[in-house]
Amino acid sequence: MLEKINDSSDSGLRSSDCQNIVIIKYNAGNIRSVNNALLRLGYEAEITADPEKIKAADKVIFPGVGEASTTMAYLRETGLDEVIIGLKQPVLGICLGMQLMCSYSEEGDVQCLNIFDEKVRKFQLPKNNDANIKIPHMGWNKITQVQSPLFDASLEGEYVYFVHSFYVAMGDDTAATTKYIQPYSSALQKNNFYATQFHPEKSGSIGERILANFLKL
Repeated sequence: MLEKINDSSDSGLRSSDCQNIVIIKYNAGNIRSVNNALLRLGYEAEITADPEKIKAADKVIFPGVGEASTTMAYLRETGLDEVIIGLKQPVLGICLGMQLMCSYSEEGDVQCLNIFDEKVRKFQLPKNNDANIKIPHMGWNKITQVQSPLFDASLEGEYVYFVHSFYVAMGDDTAATTKYIQPYSSALQKNNFYATQFHPEKSGSIGERILANFLKL
């Protein structure tokens, strides 16, 4: 159970906004750092692989750092793939989570969840490469053309933190754009599914605002 508590120094009273928020536990890293980001916002979430708890949650976060094909194999072995596909509440995929929500990934040549009808490709260095352009894309970069409830207008052009070697091209579900080697989708949205290629949990106050927007959906 998630609870956000605000202390009032004037009255000594506390107001709470309670939701049941779940972070999906699976064989991918970065789960704890997402949980820590929620704690910094004043929220507590449950980390679980229990299908019934995931289905019953008000909000679901699907983070991840890892390799696509081995992670998809794990999701299929545990049945979590069908659980995620069938969710009706707001779902947020982060980094590998976003890529696994696409139809296919070149990383391990694997079919993914097909929530977004997009393919995940590996960055290719330009022929006349600037020495500053490296793979993976690692560090701060800006998001533009934001068009999702995850982003209010003031987030246009703000910088967030990326670590990735694979990208999703621009498409019908693009919710934010970033340029590195080429323009690509740094966020996606389709129905109740939201996703970011960047790491909001590592993006300071801007990332916290994006997470807070998700929690308000």
